[in-house]
Amino acid sequence: MPGIYLHIPFCRKACTYCDFHFSTSTQGKARVLNAMALELEQRATEMEGSVGTIYFGGGTPSLLEASEIARFMQDIRGRCSVAPDAEVTLEANPDDITEERLAAWKELGITRLSLGTQSFREERLRFMGRAHTAEQALRSIALIAKAGFASWTIDLIYGLPQMSLAEWDEQLTIALEHGMPHLSAYCLTVEAKTALAHQVAKGAVHMPEDADQSAQLDRLMSRMEAAGLVHYEISNFGLPGHFSRHNSSYWDGVHYLGIGPSAHSYNGATRRWNVANNIRYAKALEAGEPYWESETLNAAQRTNELLLTGLRTLAGVALYKLELDALAINRPSFEQYLAQGLLLVQDGRLVLTKAGRHFADRIASDLFVSADDRPDRA
Repeated sequence: MPGIYLHIPFCRKACTYCDFHFSTSTQGKARVLNAMALELEQRATEMEGSVGTIYFGGGTPSLLEASEIARFMQDIRGRCSVAPDAEVTLEANPDDITEERLAAWKELGITRLSLGTQSFREERLRFMGRAHTAEQALRSIALIAKAGFASWTIDLIYGLPQMSLAEWDEQLTIALEHGMPHLSAYCLTVEAKTALAHQVAKGAVHMPEDADQSAQLDRLMSRMEAAGLVHYEISNFGLPGHFSRHNSSYWDGVHYLGIGPSAHSYNGATRRWNVANNIRYAKALEAGEPYWESETLNAAQRTNELLLTGLRTLAGVALYKLELDALAINRPSFEQYLAQGLLLVQDGRLVLTKAGRHFADRIASDLFVSADDRPDRA
C-alpha cells in the first residue's frame, strides 16, 4: 500500500550531526503548515489505492499542537482512502513527552511513536546538541511504554568519539531493560555543512577508527539477536509484528507521497523533491508556482535503487526485479564478494551475509550499472 510522508521542518535546537532540512525558528510555522495543507489538497489524487502508512517526520513533529496534527489527519482521511489498519507514525523528542500529549496523539489516531533518544548519557547529549536530558529520555520511554500504542521505537547513535564497547553495551542494556519492541541504531557519520563537520575539520573532534565502529555494529547485532529482535534492515531491529511498515515500503520500492519543504515523492517511474526552503516553498504554493524538481528514472537508475535499498534489508533483492543484469555486468565484483562471504544468492535473491552488512553501501555501489550497460534481463 502507498504511504504519505509529512515533513515538519521545525526543531527546538540544531543537532551537531544533522543535515536534514529544518529551522529552529517557528515564526513562519502557520504559513508553512497552511502551504503543506494546500499541497496535500492539490496532490491527494496522486494516491492510488488505500493509504497504508502515514509518517510525520522532520524536523520535530512533536513540536506541533494536537490541533495541527488533527488538521492533517482530517485532511488525509477526507481526501484519501486510508486503510483501517494504517500505521501512523509520529517522530517525537523526549522533552516533548507528557502523559497528556501521549493521550492526545493516541486519540488522533497515531499508532506508532519514534523517539529520538540518541543516548542515555548526559555528556553525549550535550555533544550532539540534543535539547533533552538523560533523565527526560528515561522518563519519556517509561511513559510511552505504558501509553498503549500499537508500537514504538527509539533511536540510538553509536560510533561516537571515544565510545568504548562497554559504553555501547551500557546503552543497549538500558534500552532493552525498558522493553522497547523496536530499535533504530545509526552509526555517527560526518555530513557536509554540519556543525560536526566543522568541528572535525578544525581538529576539535576526532572520529573513531572504522574498526571501532565495526566492533560496535557487531555487538549491536549480537545483543539484538539474543533479545529476539530481528535485524530486518541495516539500522533497524524489531520484534515480530513491530517492523516499521512505512520505512519498509521505501526499501521495497512502494509508491509514496511526500508533503512539505524538502519532502520526496516516488511513483515507480518518477522521483520528485520539494524545495528545501520554508519561505520559498510557502511562497510558491501561495502563488501557484512550481516548488519542486523531478526526474524520470531510467532502467539503470531503477536497477541501482533496488540494489541500494534492497541490499540493506534482511530479504535482500529479488533478482527478477532488476531490469539490467547487474551481476553479469559486474561479474568480477560480484564473484569477489561471494568468495569473501559477504554476499549470497538464495532462493533467487541477492542477500548480504552478517559480515556483508558492514559494507552494504560499498557492495551496492560496486554492483551499480550505467544506462549504457548490457545485457538486459530477459
